[in-house]
Amino acid sequence: MCRVVEELRVLLNVSRTLQHSPDLREIVRPVLKQMAESLGLYRGTVRILNRDTGEIVIDEAFGLTTEEMAADRIQIGEGAIGQVAKTAKPVVIADVEAGRQAVYPDCSGPSGGPHRDATAFLCVPILIGEEVLGTLSGFRRTGPPEALQADVRLLIVTAQLIAQAARLRQTNHEHMDALRRENERLQEQLRKHFKPDNMIGNSRSMQIVYHSIEQVGSSNTTVLIRGESGVGKELVAHAIHMKSARCLKPLVKVNCAALPESIVESELFGHERGAFTGAIAMRKGRFELAHGGTIFLDEIGELPLSVQAKLLRVLQEREFERVGGTATLRSDVRIIAATNRSLEDYMQAEKFRLDLYYRLNVFPIYVPPLRERKADLLQLADFFVEKYSLANNKPVTRISTPAIDMLMSYHWPGNVRELENCIERAVLLSADGVIHGYHLPTSLQTAEATATEPKSKLEAALTAFEREMIIEELKVTHGNMAKAARQLGLTERILGLRVKKFCIDTRQFKESASS
Repeated sequence: MCRVVEELRVLLNVSRTLQHSPDLREIVRPVLKQMAESLGLYRGTVRILNRDTGEIVIDEAFGLTTEEMAADRIQIGEGAIGQVAKTAKPVVIADVEAGRQAVYPDCSGPSGGPHRDATAFLCVPILIGEEVLGTLSGFRRTGPPEALQADVRLLIVTAQLIAQAARLRQTNHEHMDALRRENERLQEQLRKHFKPDNMIGNSRSMQIVYHSIEQVGSSNTTVLIRGESGVGKELVAHAIHMKSARCLKPLVKVNCAALPESIVESELFGHERGAFTGAIAMRKGRFELAHGGTIFLDEIGELPLSVQAKLLRVLQEREFERVGGTATLRSDVRIIAATNRSLEDYMQAEKFRLDLYYRLNVFPIYVPPLRERKADLLQLADFFVEKYSLANNKPVTRISTPAIDMLMSYHWPGNVRELENCIERAVLLSADGVIHGYHLPTSLQTAEATATEPKSKLEAALTAFEREMIIEELKVTHGNMAKAARQLGLTERILGLRVKKFCIDTRQFKESASS
């Protein structure tokens, strides 16, 4: 009964050891040590069968010197170990000295041991299914046949546990290799997938924009870019132009809302000398200047109806006349238009021609507002921090956590343009290489960001400043209230009241330190 209990204890310890580390080599030696303590085993070895060379190579050993391990060379079928590897059957030699050649055919193996009595040799196969992976062997003081057989049974079960652990780790390695290959394949796909160099963001909505640019870029199709003001419609137009075969030709940009109605036709189509007061010389229009390239008409909805009719003719026939001229001119130009207005509402109000709308809306691209692509916000913010740090020679390196919270909670009605302006201002105000929440505009100093309901703008700024200082110090001290209080020049009680007032969870700083 005691023998059974001892075997169960040994197997339990071996099983726990095998589960301890993902590296099999790190746990085989402790297993051999446990076998030595329990069975009196010494010179224990775990050998791996190399099917290419036919050698059974020592993978890990206990009780052998480095020289002995290096000198050990056994081929499959040679000696007791070679026979076990060949037949997948255990071998027991009760007296090594009497049967030394059976253990080591060339009599080169180590002799002697720590015991004065005769020494026995035990060797069992390590099997995965019916395939021999290697052998588990060792020497011990000899004993009755039934005791040796009991030890062999224990070694067989241990070898099975080692084989299962090896199989599990092999499966895990294969799984990890498969994941690595899949990751490399996806990264290669991502590298091959088109992404404009002048645009930032990897959100799902921006991936759709990139895909649309890739689809339409190489063609001459008219594109209508839609989206709120400040989302980057001009960047999309530039990306389409650079993707096209016209990239070496000019990209002419026209803001239709910025041109007075009296001169918009002259700006687009040019004028002849004397066409109107002040026309002292012939002047080429934007369409002539964009010949062979692309013209970008921003805020297309602001064009007067009279000019819309001429633009429709250019779209259909690629023909126009200068103001005050009679000669018909042709222009090979691609048209990209953009608007932040609802052209459908403009058509109902008879401010935009229906036929022009259908000529422009051949390939529409919708650029999402920043509030719909919050996943890109920090990447954009980091880009602007780097941009304006270099431009203003100020080494700003990061954005504080409270400032990030404010950026993420704000709704950004001005979109990317507003974000850029906020970051530029914050970089100029920063004095310690960090953008803090109090460097951001007051429009971002909300109750949601500060967890307070301030009564005035001054109170809002002071509250935000105090809360941010506490959070920054708690982050540095990993949530240690006493240390943070000393650094801030407060008592621990006062700091505790401030933390409670601002609803700061100190556990998050302790968790981040332990992770």
